[in-house]
Amino acid sequence: MALQDYFTGLQHIGIPSKDLDKTIAFYEKLGFEQAGLFHNGENRCAFMKYNNLTIETWEGDPVTMKNGAINHFSMNCTDVDKAFEAAKAEGFDMVNDEIQSIPSFWDHGIRFFNILGPNHETIEFCQILDK
Repeated sequence: MALQDYFTGLQHIGIPSKDLDKTIAFYEKLGFEQAGLFHNGENRCAFMKYNNLTIETWEGDPVTMKNGAINHFSMNCTDVDKAFEAAKAEGFDMVNDEIQSIPSFWDHGIRFFNILGPNHETIEFCQILDK
């Protein structure tokens, strides 16, 4: 099976935030709704949703404050284990040696991994766990 067999489309776009409260207020002013606010250690992460577009924005990581500041885009993964194996087998430039997890996101956590595209863009494959 190929990597594309394990994702359904865009899940979210990740943008680090210098001031999370101001970032949330900015996107709310644009019409986005807060779909989730989660803690990741001492930092917070917000998911802002407008129709089929979701932006993940978080505090605690360096922010470039320059054009092109998007950190990653994430594909909605249906089976992260199989996707990870397919990505390795197909020779993609793997960022992670193993699948990562954040148990505090959504109801049951997430599992994900990242690859690099030809322009050094980070592409995340993320599965929101349902149990």
